[in-house]
Formats: sequence, C-alpha cells, structure tokens
Amino acid sequence: MKLTLKIWRQKDREETGGFETYQVEASEEMSFLEMLDVLNQELIEQKKEPVAFDHDCREGICGTCGMMINGQPHGPLKATTTCQLHMRHFNDGETILIEPFRANSFPVVKDLVVDRSAFDRIIQAGGYISVDTGQAPDGNVIPIEKDQASSAFDAAACIGCGACVAACPNASAVLFTGAKVSHLTQLPQGDVESKRRVQRMVAQMNKEGFGNCSNISACEAECPKEISVANIARMNREYISSSFSTDKVMD
Repeated sequence: MKLTLKIWRQKDREETGGFETYQVEASEEMSFLEMLDVLNQELIEQKKEPVAFDHDCREGICGTCGMMINGQPHGPLKATTTCQLHMRHFNDGETILIEPFRANSFPVVKDLVVDRSAFDRIIQAGGYISVDTGQAPDGNVIPIEKDQASSAFDAAACIGCGACVAACPNASAVLFTGAKVSHLTQLPQGDVESKRRVQRMVAQMNKEGFGNCSNISACEAECPKEISVANIARMNREYISSSFSTDKVMD
C-alpha cells in the first residue's frame, strides 16, 4: 500500500517546526511504528535526517510511543496504543497526518518526541507507600475485598502515555493523576500516605502547568487502557477530605 505522510519535523524545543511530506510503501501487516521504521531507513539511505519518535516495548505496555495520528492520540482505534496499531486500518493511497502530543507541559524535544517528565514528577510527589524493610510479606497477608482490589488494579493499568493530556482541550492531567492516586488509595497499604499523597500530587500537577478538568471526558475516550473518569471523582473526594484533615502534611 502506498501512503502519503505529513509529519511534524522540529529540530529542538527552541526551533519552530513544520510539516514535511513523505511517500512510503508499507505492508498492511506492519504496525504503525514499523511503517515509520521503513520511512526512516529510506531517509537514512538518502543521507537525510530520520524522523525522531519515542518507542520501547512495542507491546502496548510502556506508554512511550504516543503521537497524534489524524488528530487522535494513538490513532483511530479505541483502547490501542500507537505501537499496536496496524496499517490494515488505513487505506491504500491515504494521507496520514502525524504530529506530537500538544501541551505546554509536554514540550517538544524533537519531531514527534515530547518531554513527559512532568508525569514523573507528579508520581515522585506522592506515588509511593511506606513499608517496613526486610523480607517481603506474602502477597495475600492483607485480605482485600475483590471489587476493591479489581478497581485498584484497573486504575494501576495506566501506562502514563499522556493521551489524556493530548485529548483534553485544556491539556489537563487529572485522569493520569486520579489513576495514580486511586490505585494506592484503595489499598490498605496506601493508607499511611493517603492524605499527604493526594495533596502533594495535585499540588505538583498544578505546578507543572496542566489545565483544569471541564468534564468533557475526552481523556477516557482516548485512553488506550480505558481508565475511567471515576478515578477523577475519587481523587476529588480524597482531596476535599484531606483538606479538612488535621494530619495532612505539605512540603
């Protein structure tokens, strides 16, 4: 299949970028990233600069491969990361627009690569639990109700790809932050830091410059792991509750 690619090219975060057009032939059995690999091989053979894009596991787990494809984070398929998107979902002769996630808190590093270290700093602010050192306890030593454990596991499925931020017209990170708060808040092991956690993570989220949530739910619709906006509501409840707590600790 022959495709026309309009790809955002940007030398670094200081330079002004723009779209460049390329022609490529790809098999419908290729993944989207394999198609970009073919393009880059052709560019290298032509002594041209290959297109920079993030990738790692290529199994829909690491969350690094995010990009906008025809205006949608990760492309047209629901619950699918870019690396798991295959070219059979596109048509021969189609023009595909490819650009990086757009958010002030995700500055472009080069071409399709953005700096998502703001997410790392949100997790560092409170995404941990206090445990005694020594031998690891048995996994089932603390009984947890099945629905509660399942809900926590669903929240923990977030891979931090940033699609929620890219999909939100306000570039909000509340779905990501809500998921990280929720998966620890719902487990007994997370009780120790629960009040400090939500205060610190929300404070860091705001410090990073992400926008406010306006309940559009585009984040949930575009999330490749289908993280529910119910996690946003849970985070808000935890935040309000912790605001009235006498033992909350802020840095």
